[in-house]
Amino acid sequence: MNIVVTGGTGFIGGALCHSLLKEGHGVSILTRHLQQTSHGDQPINWVPWNGRDTGPWEQVLEGADAVINLAGAPIAEARWTDARKQLITDSRVLTTRLLVRAMSRHSSKPATFISASGIGYYGASDDRHLDEGAARGQGFLADLCLAWEAEALRAAEFGTRVVTLRTGMVLEADGGALAKMSLPFRLFTGGPIMPGTQWVSWIHRRDHISLIQWALTTPTVSGPINAVAPEPVTMNVFCEMLGRVLHRPSWLPVPKLALNILLGELGTLMTTGQRVIPAKAMAEGYAFHYPTLEPALRAALKKPIAPENRT
Repeated sequence: MNIVVTGGTGFIGGALCHSLLKEGHGVSILTRHLQQTSHGDQPINWVPWNGRDTGPWEQVLEGADAVINLAGAPIAEARWTDARKQLITDSRVLTTRLLVRAMSRHSSKPATFISASGIGYYGASDDRHLDEGAARGQGFLADLCLAWEAEALRAAEFGTRVVTLRTGMVLEADGGALAKMSLPFRLFTGGPIMPGTQWVSWIHRRDHISLIQWALTTPTVSGPINAVAPEPVTMNVFCEMLGRVLHRPSWLPVPKLALNILLGELGTLMTTGQRVIPAKAMAEGYAFHYPTLEPALRAALKKPIAPENRT
């Protein structure tokens, strides 16, 4: 396939593009950060764009088989001021709108459009299992995901199959939440973010990438897909497991009040959660590499199972 990717230099996008090239696909990356890299004999086609304006970059969409849209300013990089929330929104909603409008102008349109979203769509929730049919929740992230997905789904109006990936916490050691969470544990100061009973819906990056590639080649899949592993856990269990894998105690809780003072509204991202299940992926036959947490953490952190724990 000829595949166009936005966000192709990020924590997920970089690894995805490497995997796509390894599978023999042609990859074009729309990016502000031009590079010169390749995989074997296959170079990446780096295409300059700013995510805001029309321009020569649109030509790369002609004849593309699929577009994968992972662009967006980091959610948890800074306190959610009004300006930061506007940047987070515009970098997703306006960028997706720009892409879809550009696709609509071509005579040969991509067969598939895969666009990122998040489990924040469901808002803060209780112990209910949330599949793709669950109602939208309340709050900034729920509103953001609704608007984000609405722009992506406009591509269905001209016959493109649209998949929106509602992603949870993506686990890998070189970025994302796990890199930040593991540091206190390595320093013997790790512990759960209170109240500890909030649900953590997670996915190993290998599964996230595989799920994208599976969606590319599974024409029966469309609409929202929960990009999470089948077994969410509470924050207490997550941190207990992380401590076990790192051979460190999980003993120093992070108070909810302290997070709210430090991070403001952003703190709610860490103190609330959702118990999300990948109902569509399981029903359509996707097989997870890491369906349970401990093997996923060990793989991400390169920690083998201790001999006394082997069966």
